[in-house]
Amino acid sequence: MMKHTARLSTRIALEINLTETYKVAGLGAAPLASALPKHIETGLFIGGEFVKSRSGKTFTTEDPATGMPICEVQEAHEEDVNDAVQAANDAFYGEWGATGGYHRSRLMNKLADLMERNAGELAALESLDNGKAVGDSAAADIPLAIAYFRYFAGWADKALTGLTTEVSGPGTGYTGRNHFNSYTRMEPVGPVGQIIPWNFPLLMLAWKLAPVLATGCTTVVKTAEQTPLSALKLAELIQEAGFPKGTVNILSGFGDKTQDGKLGPGVAMCRHKGLNKIAFTGSTSVGQAIMVEAAKSNLKQVTLELGGKSPNIVFADADLDLAIQGAHLGLFFNQGQCCCAGSRLFVEAKVYDQFVEKAINDAKSRVLGGAFTEGVHHGPQVSAEQLEKVNSMIAQGKKSGAELVCGGTQHSGDGYFVEPTIFSHVPTDSQIWNEEIFGPVMCIRKFDSIDQVVAEANDTEYGLAAAVWSTNTNKIHHMVSKLQAGTVWVNCYNTFDAAAPFGGFKMSGIGREGGPYALNNYLQVKQVTQALSKVF
Repeated sequence: MMKHTARLSTRIALEINLTETYKVAGLGAAPLASALPKHIETGLFIGGEFVKSRSGKTFTTEDPATGMPICEVQEAHEEDVNDAVQAANDAFYGEWGATGGYHRSRLMNKLADLMERNAGELAALESLDNGKAVGDSAAADIPLAIAYFRYFAGWADKALTGLTTEVSGPGTGYTGRNHFNSYTRMEPVGPVGQIIPWNFPLLMLAWKLAPVLATGCTTVVKTAEQTPLSALKLAELIQEAGFPKGTVNILSGFGDKTQDGKLGPGVAMCRHKGLNKIAFTGSTSVGQAIMVEAAKSNLKQVTLELGGKSPNIVFADADLDLAIQGAHLGLFFNQGQCCCAGSRLFVEAKVYDQFVEKAINDAKSRVLGGAFTEGVHHGPQVSAEQLEKVNSMIAQGKKSGAELVCGGTQHSGDGYFVEPTIFSHVPTDSQIWNEEIFGPVMCIRKFDSIDQVVAEANDTEYGLAAAVWSTNTNKIHHMVSKLQAGTVWVNCYNTFDAAAPFGGFKMSGIGREGGPYALNNYLQVKQVTQALSKVF
Protein backbone atom coordinates (compact mmCIF):
# COMPACT_ATOMS: atom_id res chain seq x y z
CA MET A 1 0.00 0.00 0.00
CA MET A 2 1.39 3.43 -0.96
CA LYS A 3 2.05 5.56 2.11
CA HIS A 4 0.36 8.92 2.49
CA THR A 5 2.44 12.07 2.78
CA ALA A 6 3.56 12.93 6.31
CA ARG A 7 1.43 14.76 8.83
CA LEU A 8 3.45 17.98 9.16
CA SER A 9 2.78 19.00 5.58
CA THR A 10 -0.95 19.45 6.29
CA ARG A 11 -0.66 21.88 9.22
CA ILE A 12 -0.86 25.50 8.10
CA ALA A 13 -0.97 28.99 9.53
CA LEU A 14 -4.48 30.48 9.67
CA GLU A 15 -3.78 33.71 7.84
CA ILE A 16 -7.29 35.13 7.40
CA ASN A 17 -7.56 38.76 8.55
CA LEU A 18 -11.16 39.14 9.74
CA THR A 19 -10.69 42.76 10.74
CA GLU A 20 -9.90 43.63 7.13
CA THR A 21 -12.40 41.29 5.43
CA TYR A 22 -15.24 42.39 7.75
CA LYS A 23 -14.41 46.03 6.97
CA VAL A 24 -14.49 45.39 3.22
CA ALA A 25 -17.78 43.48 3.56
CA GLY A 26 -19.35 46.28 5.60
CA LEU A 27 -19.66 44.12 8.74
CA GLY A 28 -17.79 46.39 11.15
CA ALA A 29 -15.19 45.14 13.60
CA ALA A 30 -14.47 41.52 14.57
CA PRO A 31 -13.30 41.78 18.20
CA LEU A 32 -14.38 38.22 19.07
CA ALA A 33 -12.03 36.64 16.50
CA SER A 34 -9.14 36.57 18.98
CA ALA A 35 -10.05 32.99 19.97
CA LEU A 36 -9.17 31.66 16.52
CA PRO A 37 -6.08 29.41 16.55
CA LYS A 38 -2.87 30.54 14.86
CA HIS A 39 -2.48 27.22 13.05
CA ILE A 40 -4.97 24.61 11.85
CA GLU A 41 -4.91 21.10 10.45
CA THR A 42 -6.11 20.65 6.89
CA GLY A 43 -5.23 17.00 6.27
CA LEU A 44 -7.22 13.79 6.20
CA PHE A 45 -7.13 12.04 9.59
CA ILE A 46 -6.44 8.38 8.78
CA GLY A 47 -4.92 5.77 11.06
CA GLY A 48 -4.20 8.32 13.77
CA GLU A 49 -2.21 10.67 11.49
CA PHE A 50 -2.95 13.73 9.38
CA VAL A 51 -2.08 13.03 5.78
CA LYS A 52 -2.46 14.48 2.32
CA SER A 53 -5.05 12.97 0.00
CA ARG A 54 -3.84 10.31 -2.44
CA SER A 55 -4.78 12.58 -5.34
CA GLY A 56 -3.05 15.60 -3.84
CA LYS A 57 -6.19 17.63 -4.52
CA THR A 58 -7.64 20.22 -2.16
CA PHE A 59 -10.80 22.31 -1.96
CA THR A 60 -11.56 25.75 -0.55
CA THR A 61 -13.56 26.35 2.59
CA GLU A 62 -14.86 29.89 2.91
CA ASP A 63 -16.27 32.36 5.40
CA PRO A 64 -19.99 32.70 4.58
CA ALA A 65 -20.10 36.15 6.19
CA THR A 66 -17.79 37.56 3.52
CA GLY A 67 -17.58 34.93 0.80
CA MET A 68 -13.79 35.03 1.20
CA PRO A 69 -11.60 31.90 1.31
CA ILE A 70 -10.41 30.64 4.69
CA CYS A 71 -7.98 27.98 3.54
CA GLU A 72 -7.47 24.94 1.33
CA VAL A 73 -8.37 21.53 2.81
CA GLN A 74 -7.31 18.09 1.58
CA GLU A 75 -10.05 16.52 -0.57
CA ALA A 76 -10.81 12.84 0.02
CA HIS A 77 -11.32 10.49 -2.93
CA GLU A 78 -12.32 6.82 -3.09
CA GLU A 79 -8.71 5.71 -2.51
CA ASP A 80 -8.63 7.66 0.75
CA VAL A 81 -11.89 6.02 1.81
CA ASN A 82 -10.28 2.63 1.21
CA ASP A 83 -7.35 3.56 3.45
CA ALA A 84 -9.62 4.91 6.18
CA VAL A 85 -11.83 1.80 6.12
CA GLN A 86 -8.75 -0.40 6.37
CA ALA A 87 -7.53 1.62 9.36
CA ALA A 88 -10.96 1.33 11.03
CA ASN A 89 -10.98 -2.44 10.50
CA ASP A 90 -7.44 -2.81 11.81
CA ALA A 91 -8.41 -0.92 14.97
CA PHE A 92 -11.67 -2.80 15.49
CA TYR A 93 -10.10 -6.22 15.09
CA GLY A 94 -7.03 -5.05 16.96
CA GLU A 95 -6.29 -2.69 19.86
CA TRP A 96 -9.59 -0.79 20.10
CA GLY A 97 -11.68 -3.93 19.78
CA ALA A 98 -9.81 -5.39 22.75
CA THR A 99 -10.25 -2.25 24.89
CA GLY A 100 -12.72 -2.74 27.76
CA GLY A 101 -15.57 -0.41 28.65
CA TYR A 102 -13.83 1.12 31.67
CA HIS A 103 -10.88 2.21 29.55
CA ARG A 104 -13.12 3.40 26.71
CA SER A 105 -14.92 5.57 29.25
CA ARG A 106 -11.66 7.06 30.54
CA LEU A 107 -10.54 7.97 27.03
CA MET A 108 -13.90 9.54 26.23
CA ASN A 109 -13.79 11.65 29.38
CA LYS A 110 -10.22 12.65 28.58
CA LEU A 111 -11.41 13.80 25.16
CA ALA A 112 -14.20 15.80 26.82
CA ASP A 113 -11.61 17.41 29.12
CA LEU A 114 -9.50 18.40 26.12
CA MET A 115 -12.57 19.82 24.38
CA GLU A 116 -13.31 21.95 27.43
CA ARG A 117 -9.70 23.18 27.47
CA ASN A 118 -9.98 24.08 23.77
CA ALA A 119 -13.61 25.24 23.80
CA GLY A 120 -12.75 28.75 22.65
CA GLU A 121 -10.90 27.53 19.57
CA LEU A 122 -13.59 24.97 18.75
CA ALA A 123 -16.33 27.62 18.95
CA ALA A 124 -14.33 30.08 16.85
CA LEU A 125 -13.60 27.54 14.10
CA GLU A 126 -17.24 26.43 14.10
CA SER A 127 -18.43 30.00 13.60
CA LEU A 128 -15.76 30.92 11.07
CA ASP A 129 -16.70 27.97 8.85
CA ASN A 130 -20.49 27.97 9.40
CA GLY A 131 -21.23 31.67 9.93
CA LYS A 132 -23.24 31.39 13.15
CA ALA A 133 -22.57 33.91 15.92
CA VAL A 134 -19.61 32.78 17.98
CA GLY A 135 -21.67 33.39 21.12
CA ASP A 136 -24.13 30.73 19.95
CA SER A 137 -21.32 28.26 19.26
CA ALA A 138 -19.77 28.94 22.66
CA ALA A 139 -23.05 28.75 24.59
CA ALA A 140 -24.76 25.87 22.78
CA ASP A 141 -22.86 23.86 20.17
CA ILE A 142 -19.61 23.20 22.03
CA PRO A 143 -21.00 22.57 25.56
CA LEU A 144 -23.63 20.20 24.13
CA ALA A 145 -21.00 18.32 22.14
CA ILE A 146 -18.90 17.90 25.28
CA ALA A 147 -21.97 16.75 27.21
CA TYR A 148 -22.61 13.98 24.66
CA PHE A 149 -19.14 12.55 25.14
CA ARG A 150 -19.51 12.65 28.92
CA TYR A 151 -22.98 11.10 28.86
CA PHE A 152 -21.96 8.20 26.61
CA ALA A 153 -18.72 7.73 28.52
CA GLY A 154 -21.03 6.70 31.36
CA TRP A 155 -22.50 4.00 29.13
CA ALA A 156 -19.19 2.58 27.91
CA ASP A 157 -18.94 -0.09 30.63
CA LYS A 158 -22.68 -0.89 30.49
CA ALA A 159 -23.59 -0.82 26.79
CA LEU A 160 -22.54 -4.42 26.09
CA THR A 161 -24.65 -5.89 28.90
CA GLY A 162 -26.88 -8.76 27.75
CA LEU A 163 -29.69 -10.75 29.34
CA THR A 164 -30.05 -14.22 30.81
CA THR A 165 -33.09 -15.99 29.35
CA GLU A 166 -35.03 -19.09 30.32
CA VAL A 167 -35.18 -21.72 27.55
CA SER A 168 -37.85 -24.34 28.34
CA GLY A 169 -40.45 -24.21 25.58
CA PRO A 170 -41.76 -26.93 23.24
CA GLY A 171 -38.84 -26.53 20.87
CA THR A 172 -36.32 -27.66 23.48
CA GLY A 173 -37.60 -31.20 24.09
CA TYR A 174 -37.80 -30.54 27.83
CA THR A 175 -40.41 -29.20 30.21
CA GLY A 176 -38.04 -28.18 33.00
CA ARG A 177 -36.01 -25.01 33.18
CA ASN A 178 -32.54 -26.27 34.15
CA HIS A 179 -31.46 -28.01 30.96
CA PHE A 180 -29.91 -24.99 29.17
CA ASN A 181 -27.78 -21.98 29.93
CA SER A 182 -29.19 -19.28 27.66
CA TYR A 183 -28.12 -15.66 27.39
CA THR A 184 -27.66 -12.79 24.96
CA ARG A 185 -24.49 -10.90 24.12
CA MET A 186 -24.61 -7.29 22.98
CA GLU A 187 -21.78 -6.85 20.50
CA PRO A 188 -20.55 -3.80 18.58
CA VAL A 189 -21.65 -3.76 14.96
CA GLY A 190 -18.06 -3.14 13.86
CA PRO A 191 -16.53 -0.46 11.62
CA VAL A 192 -19.13 2.12 10.59
CA GLY A 193 -19.41 5.12 8.30
CA GLN A 194 -20.85 8.44 9.49
CA ILE A 195 -21.77 11.39 7.28
CA ILE A 196 -22.08 14.74 9.06
CA PRO A 197 -24.10 17.83 8.00
CA TRP A 198 -22.96 21.45 7.85
CA ASN A 199 -25.55 23.12 10.09
CA PHE A 200 -24.14 21.93 13.45
CA PRO A 201 -20.86 20.35 12.36
CA LEU A 202 -19.22 19.53 15.69
CA LEU A 203 -22.41 18.82 17.61
CA MET A 204 -23.74 16.41 14.97
CA LEU A 205 -20.34 14.71 14.94
CA ALA A 206 -20.57 14.28 18.72
CA TRP A 207 -24.10 12.86 18.40
CA LYS A 208 -22.74 10.10 16.20
CA LEU A 209 -19.20 9.60 17.46
CA ALA A 210 -19.95 9.36 21.20
CA PRO A 211 -22.16 6.22 21.00
CA VAL A 212 -19.70 4.65 18.53
CA LEU A 213 -16.90 4.96 21.07
CA ALA A 214 -19.11 3.84 23.96
CA THR A 215 -20.08 0.62 22.17
CA GLY A 216 -16.56 -0.20 20.98
CA CYS A 217 -17.10 0.39 17.27
CA THR A 218 -14.68 2.23 14.99
CA THR A 219 -15.63 4.82 12.42
CA VAL A 220 -14.88 6.60 9.17
CA VAL A 221 -16.40 10.09 9.30
CA LYS A 222 -17.06 12.31 6.30
CA THR A 223 -17.64 15.93 7.18
CA ALA A 224 -19.60 18.38 5.03
CA GLU A 225 -17.47 20.13 2.43
CA GLN A 226 -18.77 23.50 3.66
CA THR A 227 -17.60 23.02 7.27
CA PRO A 228 -14.56 20.76 7.79
CA LEU A 229 -12.49 22.77 10.27
CA SER A 230 -13.94 22.03 13.72
CA ALA A 231 -13.87 18.28 13.05
CA LEU A 232 -10.18 18.50 12.16
CA LYS A 233 -9.52 20.28 15.44
CA LEU A 234 -11.40 17.49 17.20
CA ALA A 235 -9.18 14.99 15.39
CA GLU A 236 -6.15 16.70 16.94
CA LEU A 237 -7.72 16.24 20.36
CA ILE A 238 -8.57 12.59 19.64
CA GLN A 239 -4.92 12.09 18.79
CA GLU A 240 -3.81 13.89 21.96
CA ALA A 241 -6.22 11.88 24.12
CA GLY A 242 -4.47 8.67 23.07
CA PHE A 243 -7.16 6.72 21.24
CA PRO A 244 -5.67 3.76 19.35
CA LYS A 245 -4.79 4.60 15.77
CA GLY A 246 -7.65 4.00 13.36
CA THR A 247 -10.40 4.17 15.99
CA VAL A 248 -11.64 7.43 14.46
CA ASN A 249 -10.86 8.47 10.89
CA ILE A 250 -12.06 11.83 9.55
CA LEU A 251 -12.28 12.69 5.86
CA SER A 252 -13.03 16.10 4.35
CA GLY A 253 -14.70 16.13 0.97
CA PHE A 254 -17.82 15.92 -1.14
CA GLY A 255 -20.69 13.46 -1.20
CA ASP A 256 -21.53 11.92 -4.56
CA LYS A 257 -18.86 13.43 -6.82
CA THR A 258 -15.41 14.89 -6.27
CA GLN A 259 -14.49 18.22 -7.84
CA ASP A 260 -12.98 16.38 -10.81
CA GLY A 261 -16.11 14.27 -11.35
CA LYS A 262 -14.92 11.03 -9.78
CA LEU A 263 -16.79 8.93 -7.22
CA GLY A 264 -17.22 10.99 -4.07
CA PRO A 265 -16.23 9.75 -0.60
CA GLY A 266 -19.82 9.77 0.65
CA VAL A 267 -20.99 7.31 -1.99
CA ALA A 268 -17.75 5.32 -1.69
CA MET A 269 -18.43 4.84 2.03
CA CYS A 270 -21.99 3.67 1.39
CA ARG A 271 -20.75 1.13 -1.15
CA HIS A 272 -17.73 -0.10 0.81
CA LYS A 273 -18.14 -3.64 2.10
CA GLY A 274 -15.63 -2.99 4.87
CA LEU A 275 -18.21 -0.86 6.70
CA ASN A 276 -21.15 -2.55 8.43
CA LYS A 277 -23.32 0.51 8.95
CA ILE A 278 -23.95 4.04 7.70
CA ALA A 279 -25.30 6.85 9.86
CA PHE A 280 -26.33 10.04 8.09
CA THR A 281 -27.83 13.42 8.95
CA GLY A 282 -29.11 15.52 6.06
CA SER A 283 -31.86 15.79 3.49
CA THR A 284 -34.50 13.13 2.94
CA SER A 285 -33.62 12.72 -0.73
CA VAL A 286 -29.98 11.95 0.08
CA GLY A 287 -31.10 9.63 2.88
CA GLN A 288 -33.14 7.64 0.37
CA ALA A 289 -30.13 7.39 -1.96
CA ILE A 290 -27.97 6.19 0.94
CA MET A 291 -30.45 3.43 1.74
CA VAL A 292 -30.26 2.20 -1.84
CA GLU A 293 -26.46 2.19 -1.90
CA ALA A 294 -26.24 0.53 1.53
CA ALA A 295 -28.64 -2.21 0.48
CA LYS A 296 -26.85 -2.87 -2.81
CA SER A 297 -23.44 -3.26 -1.16
CA ASN A 298 -23.49 -5.50 1.92
CA LEU A 299 -26.96 -4.67 3.28
CA LYS A 300 -25.52 -2.18 5.75
CA GLN A 301 -27.58 -1.14 8.74
CA VAL A 302 -28.70 2.47 8.31
CA THR A 303 -29.54 5.26 10.76
CA LEU A 304 -31.00 8.40 9.21
CA GLU A 305 -31.82 11.78 10.78
CA LEU A 306 -33.48 13.63 7.92
CA GLY A 307 -35.59 16.64 7.03
CA GLY A 308 -38.56 18.16 8.73
CA LYS A 309 -41.39 20.63 8.37
CA SER A 310 -42.24 20.88 12.03
CA PRO A 311 -45.56 22.30 13.26
CA ASN A 312 -45.33 24.87 16.06
CA ILE A 313 -48.82 25.29 17.54
CA VAL A 314 -49.84 28.27 19.67
CA PHE A 315 -53.19 28.19 21.48
CA ALA A 316 -54.97 31.33 22.67
CA ASP A 317 -54.49 30.34 26.32
CA ALA A 318 -50.68 30.26 25.94
CA ASP A 319 -48.28 32.78 27.41
CA LEU A 320 -47.95 34.73 24.15
CA ASP A 321 -44.68 36.47 24.98
CA LEU A 322 -43.10 33.12 25.85
CA ALA A 323 -44.60 31.53 22.73
CA ILE A 324 -43.20 34.29 20.50
CA GLN A 325 -39.74 33.83 22.04
CA GLY A 326 -40.06 30.10 21.42
CA ALA A 327 -41.27 30.59 17.87
CA HIS A 328 -38.30 32.82 17.07
CA LEU A 329 -35.85 30.40 18.67
CA GLY A 330 -37.53 27.51 16.86
CA LEU A 331 -37.27 29.17 13.45
CA PHE A 332 -34.52 31.81 13.35
CA PHE A 333 -31.91 30.01 15.46
CA ASN A 334 -28.92 29.14 13.28
CA GLN A 335 -30.48 31.25 10.51
CA GLY A 336 -33.27 28.71 10.10
CA GLN A 337 -30.78 26.00 9.20
CA CYS A 338 -32.20 23.40 11.59
CA CYS A 339 -33.84 20.12 10.57
CA CYS A 340 -36.39 20.55 13.36
CA ALA A 341 -37.13 24.24 12.66
CA GLY A 342 -40.70 25.20 13.55
CA SER A 343 -41.34 26.40 10.03
CA ARG A 344 -45.12 25.83 10.04
CA LEU A 345 -46.43 28.11 12.76
CA PHE A 346 -50.11 27.62 13.68
CA VAL A 347 -51.73 30.36 15.78
CA GLU A 348 -55.28 30.19 17.13
CA ALA A 349 -57.54 32.73 15.45
CA LYS A 350 -58.42 34.58 18.68
CA VAL A 351 -54.83 35.81 19.09
CA TYR A 352 -53.57 35.58 15.51
CA ASP A 353 -53.30 39.29 14.68
CA GLN A 354 -51.73 40.09 18.04
CA PHE A 355 -49.20 37.30 17.66
CA VAL A 356 -48.22 38.27 14.11
CA GLU A 357 -47.67 41.89 15.13
CA LYS A 358 -45.38 40.86 18.00
CA ALA A 359 -43.55 38.37 15.79
CA ILE A 360 -42.83 41.09 13.20
CA ASN A 361 -41.46 43.46 15.85
CA ASP A 362 -39.18 40.78 17.24
CA ALA A 363 -37.92 39.77 13.79
CA LYS A 364 -37.08 43.37 12.91
CA SER A 365 -35.05 43.69 16.12
CA ARG A 366 -32.66 40.88 15.20
CA VAL A 367 -29.15 42.18 14.45
CA LEU A 368 -27.51 40.77 11.32
CA GLY A 369 -23.76 40.50 11.08
CA GLY A 370 -20.58 38.47 11.06
CA ALA A 371 -19.93 35.70 13.54
CA PHE A 372 -17.27 37.69 15.42
CA THR A 373 -19.09 41.01 15.77
CA GLU A 374 -20.53 41.76 19.20
CA GLY A 375 -24.31 41.83 19.62
CA VAL A 376 -25.10 39.83 16.48
CA HIS A 377 -28.19 37.59 16.57
CA HIS A 378 -28.37 36.52 12.94
CA GLY A 379 -25.57 35.36 10.66
CA PRO A 380 -25.37 34.34 7.01
CA GLN A 381 -26.59 31.20 5.30
CA VAL A 382 -23.79 28.66 5.05
CA SER A 383 -23.08 29.00 1.32
CA ALA A 384 -23.99 30.72 -1.93
CA GLU A 385 -25.95 27.61 -2.91
CA GLN A 386 -28.02 27.74 0.27
CA LEU A 387 -28.59 31.47 -0.17
CA GLU A 388 -29.91 30.87 -3.67
CA LYS A 389 -32.26 28.15 -2.44
CA VAL A 390 -33.70 30.36 0.31
CA ASN A 391 -34.16 33.30 -2.04
CA SER A 392 -35.93 31.00 -4.52
CA MET A 393 -38.31 29.78 -1.81
CA ILE A 394 -39.07 33.37 -0.76
CA ALA A 395 -39.88 34.19 -4.39
CA GLN A 396 -42.23 31.20 -4.51
CA GLY A 397 -43.88 32.41 -1.31
CA LYS A 398 -44.57 35.82 -2.82
CA LYS A 399 -46.31 34.14 -5.77
CA SER A 400 -48.33 31.72 -3.62
CA GLY A 401 -50.85 34.18 -2.21
CA ALA A 402 -49.17 34.32 1.20
CA GLU A 403 -48.74 37.80 2.68
CA LEU A 404 -45.10 38.89 3.10
CA VAL A 405 -45.14 40.96 6.31
CA CYS A 406 -41.44 41.14 7.17
CA GLY A 407 -38.08 40.82 5.40
CA GLY A 408 -37.94 38.85 2.20
CA THR A 409 -34.81 40.39 0.76
CA GLN A 410 -31.12 39.53 0.64
CA HIS A 411 -29.07 41.65 2.99
CA SER A 412 -26.61 43.90 1.18
CA GLY A 413 -22.94 42.95 1.13
CA ASP A 414 -20.72 40.12 -0.03
CA GLY A 415 -21.85 37.52 2.48
CA TYR A 416 -24.76 35.13 2.25
CA PHE A 417 -27.25 37.01 4.41
CA VAL A 418 -31.03 36.80 4.25
CA GLU A 419 -33.20 39.05 6.40
CA PRO A 420 -35.51 37.35 8.91
CA THR A 421 -38.64 36.81 6.84
CA ILE A 422 -42.27 36.26 7.86
CA PHE A 423 -45.21 35.21 5.68
CA SER A 424 -48.72 35.24 7.15
CA HIS A 425 -51.96 33.64 5.90
CA VAL A 426 -49.90 30.99 4.12
CA PRO A 427 -51.95 28.64 1.88
CA THR A 428 -51.65 24.95 2.76
CA ASP A 429 -50.92 24.06 -0.88
CA SER A 430 -47.99 26.48 -1.21
CA GLN A 431 -44.41 25.37 -1.67
CA ILE A 432 -43.16 27.30 1.36
CA TRP A 433 -45.73 25.54 3.57
CA ASN A 434 -44.92 22.02 2.39
CA GLU A 435 -41.21 21.94 1.54
CA GLU A 436 -38.23 22.30 3.83
CA ILE A 437 -36.70 25.75 3.31
CA PHE A 438 -33.73 25.51 5.69
CA GLY A 439 -33.59 29.26 6.04
CA PRO A 440 -34.98 32.16 8.12
CA VAL A 441 -38.50 32.06 6.68
CA MET A 442 -41.39 31.89 9.16
CA CYS A 443 -44.74 30.73 7.75
CA ILE A 444 -47.81 31.52 9.89
CA ARG A 445 -51.33 30.23 9.52
CA LYS A 446 -54.39 30.63 11.77
CA PHE A 447 -56.61 27.82 13.03
CA ASP A 448 -60.03 27.68 14.68
CA SER A 449 -60.26 24.23 16.27
CA ILE A 450 -58.18 21.40 17.68
CA ASP A 451 -59.40 19.00 15.01
CA GLN A 452 -58.35 21.42 12.26
CA VAL A 453 -54.86 22.04 13.63
CA VAL A 454 -54.19 18.35 14.27
CA ALA A 455 -55.20 17.46 10.72
CA GLU A 456 -53.13 20.23 9.14
CA ALA A 457 -50.13 19.65 11.41
CA ASN A 458 -49.98 15.98 10.43
CA ASP A 459 -50.59 16.66 6.75
CA THR A 460 -46.93 16.32 5.79
CA GLU A 461 -44.52 13.60 4.74
CA TYR A 462 -42.25 14.61 7.61
CA GLY A 463 -42.47 13.86 11.32
CA LEU A 464 -39.33 15.09 13.03
CA ALA A 465 -40.55 17.50 15.71
CA ALA A 466 -43.51 19.57 16.89
CA ALA A 467 -44.35 22.01 19.66
CA VAL A 468 -47.46 22.95 21.61
CA TRP A 469 -47.96 26.19 23.55
CA SER A 470 -50.82 26.13 26.04
CA THR A 471 -51.59 26.34 29.76
CA ASN A 472 -54.35 23.72 29.55
CA THR A 473 -52.96 20.34 30.65
CA ASN A 474 -55.74 18.28 29.10
CA LYS A 475 -55.28 20.06 25.78
CA ILE A 476 -51.52 19.54 25.93
CA HIS A 477 -51.77 15.79 26.52
CA HIS A 478 -54.39 15.43 23.79
CA MET A 479 -52.13 17.21 21.31
CA VAL A 480 -49.04 15.22 22.32
CA SER A 481 -50.93 11.98 21.67
CA LYS A 482 -52.18 13.13 18.26
CA LEU A 483 -49.08 14.74 16.73
CA GLN A 484 -47.05 12.49 14.43
CA ALA A 485 -43.55 13.52 15.43
CA GLY A 486 -40.54 11.94 17.10
CA THR A 487 -40.13 14.89 19.48
CA VAL A 488 -42.88 17.10 20.91
CA TRP A 489 -41.86 20.15 22.93
CA VAL A 490 -44.40 21.69 25.28
CA ASN A 491 -44.04 25.40 26.14
CA CYS A 492 -40.44 25.29 24.91
CA TYR A 493 -38.52 24.70 21.69
CA ASN A 494 -35.09 23.35 20.72
CA THR A 495 -34.56 21.86 24.17
CA PHE A 496 -31.87 19.20 23.75
CA ASP A 497 -29.99 16.98 26.15
CA ALA A 498 -27.62 14.05 25.69
CA ALA A 499 -30.04 11.84 27.66
CA ALA A 500 -33.05 12.68 25.46
CA PRO A 501 -33.54 10.67 22.23
CA PHE A 502 -34.07 12.57 19.00
CA GLY A 503 -35.28 11.24 15.66
CA GLY A 504 -38.23 11.27 13.33
CA PHE A 505 -41.43 9.59 12.25
CA LYS A 506 -42.35 9.02 8.61
CA MET A 507 -39.80 10.42 6.11
CA SER A 508 -37.84 12.25 8.79
CA GLY A 509 -35.63 9.28 9.44
CA ILE A 510 -34.83 5.93 11.01
CA GLY A 511 -33.48 5.42 14.52
CA ARG A 512 -32.77 7.73 17.44
CA GLU A 513 -29.75 9.78 18.48
CA GLY A 514 -29.24 10.65 22.13
CA GLY A 515 -30.14 8.72 25.26
CA PRO A 516 -29.73 4.96 25.63
CA TYR A 517 -31.69 4.42 22.39
CA ALA A 518 -28.67 5.69 20.45
CA LEU A 519 -26.61 2.72 21.64
CA ASN A 520 -28.90 0.38 19.70
CA ASN A 521 -27.71 1.98 16.47
CA TYR A 522 -24.26 0.46 16.99
CA LEU A 523 -25.05 -2.85 18.69
CA GLN A 524 -26.17 -6.27 17.48
CA VAL A 525 -27.67 -9.07 19.55
CA LYS A 526 -26.15 -12.55 19.68
CA GLN A 527 -28.19 -15.35 21.27
CA VAL A 528 -26.19 -18.12 23.00
CA THR A 529 -27.79 -21.38 24.14
CA GLN A 530 -25.68 -24.04 25.84
CA ALA A 531 -27.02 -27.51 26.67
CA LEU A 532 -26.17 -28.49 30.24
CA SER A 533 -24.94 -32.01 30.98
CA LYS A 534 -26.64 -33.89 33.80
CA VAL A 535 -24.19 -33.95 36.72
CA PHE A 536 -26.14 -36.08 39.23
